[in-house]
Parts: sequence; C-alpha cells; structure tokens
Amino acid sequence: MIVFPNAKINLGLNITSRRPDGYHDLDMVMMPVGWRDILEIVPAKGSATTLSVSGRSVGCPMEKNLVYRAWQKLNDAVDGNLPPVDIYLHKIIPDGAGLGGGSADAAFTLSALDSLFALGLGEQRLAEIAASLGADCPFFIYNRPMHCTGTGTDMRPIDIDFGSATHILIAKPRDVSVSTAEAYGGVRPATPPTTTDVIVSGSTPSHWQGRLVNGFEAHIFAAKPRIAAVKKAISDAGAVYASMSGSGSAVFGLFENAKLAERAQTALDDCDCYIGPL
Repeated sequence: MIVFPNAKINLGLNITSRRPDGYHDLDMVMMPVGWRDILEIVPAKGSATTLSVSGRSVGCPMEKNLVYRAWQKLNDAVDGNLPPVDIYLHKIIPDGAGLGGGSADAAFTLSALDSLFALGLGEQRLAEIAASLGADCPFFIYNRPMHCTGTGTDMRPIDIDFGSATHILIAKPRDVSVSTAEAYGGVRPATPPTTTDVIVSGSTPSHWQGRLVNGFEAHIFAAKPRIAAVKKAISDAGAVYASMSGSGSAVFGLFENAKLAERAQTALDDCDCYIGPL
C-alpha cells in the first residue's frame, strides 16, 4: 500500500494560556496542503517490522521515528496482533518547518495499517491513538480544515471561503529551523479579541492580514530575521495573506493565481518551496 502524507499550515495561531501540566492551550485553524511525502507499507519479508527512510534524512533512529512508533502504538491497541510490516518512507516535506511532516507520516501510517489489515477502527479511535504520538497527529487522521483548541487535539470541521486566492506558496529557508522548545520558550500567552474560527469563517484571506496572527512570529522573527524577510518578500510579491506556519520556519502566502506565486518564488532561491492550488 502506498499513501502520500501531506503537510499542513496554520491559519492563525493564538497561544491563549499555559496549562498546569506545562503544555499550552491554543486557538488555531489547520488545513491540509499538497506538499507530500511518500509512504509504502507492505507485509514484512521477515519476522520483524522494519523502517527504511530516504530523501530528507533527519538522522532519527528507527525506534524513535514517529512512523515506527505509530506501528508500535497500533500493535498495542490490537493486543499485539498486528502483523509485522516493511515500511518505506521517502521524506519530501522539510522538517523543523511547522508543516507537520512527521505528524502526517505517523497518522498516515495508522490509517494505512488500519486499511491494509481491515482493522475497522474508525477515525475517532485512530485519532485517539494518534494523540498519544503528538498533538498534531490527530489532525491528519481527519485531514480536512479544522478549528483546533486545547493542546490542538480538540477539533471541529470548519468551512473556508478563499475568495480570490487560488494558489499557495510555501517557502522554508534551507539553513533555518525552529525547534518546538525554542518556539514555546519565548511565547507570552494572551486571549485574542477574536478567535481564529470566527475570522476565517467570516471573511476571505484579503481581510485576514493583521487580524489573523501567529503568536510565535514576534519572538521567532526577532531571533531569526531570515524568516521575517521571507514573509516580507512573499507579501511584497502580491500575496493576499502571508504568515509563518505553526512554530516555523516555513512561511506561506496565498495568491490570486499560480503566476503570482511563481514570481514570488524567484526571490526565494535559498528556500525549499512548494506551489499548488488551494
């Protein structure tokens, strides 16, 4: 079985409070985008599950890779009765980018195994297992626009009217990454005047700039000015809305057509980029 785990972007991201358990409460809209990895899962040739990774290597040992951990979690959920498999992952989505590539790989592993072995667990149960792997993982089980609250795992579907925006450009500076610890280390939680779902569902992207914000941007931009420069270049090139995704370092812009997005990309030769329809 071959599947194609896709990235996500955040339309707004408010860090509303720090929880007693050390995590943070969030308010954000997440949506899937077309930047994809390639994941193949087949019955194992041997007696044990294996994982082979190609493409963008993150130097992660198999036992700690979210894909392998997803197999372990699902095996635990079915009382150790999951057959061994050989997993081949080709990484294309950049890591350290706020695009959820690793989370997508894990969630798609769960869904693919459920389908491959006809487990019939359903989205809700798969999302519960995914949540034990990481806060972004359940989103990729549903893989449709969602308003996310709590630690990001409380989700409800949301409709988005993109208006004149038809294409997205995502740019990740090659020499800049942001760790989760670094991102959260500089945040100052605050309750927004308007939640992200109200803004997104009540207007089109041409009305989002300045209203739909990413709470990580201020301190990440100060620490890593190259990310700020990428956002400015995308905005200056005619994006109707531009923002850093998640905790960074990727930045995206929404454009009225593919040609405008392609023109913006020409100024970003030090970035890995994706252009595609919304």
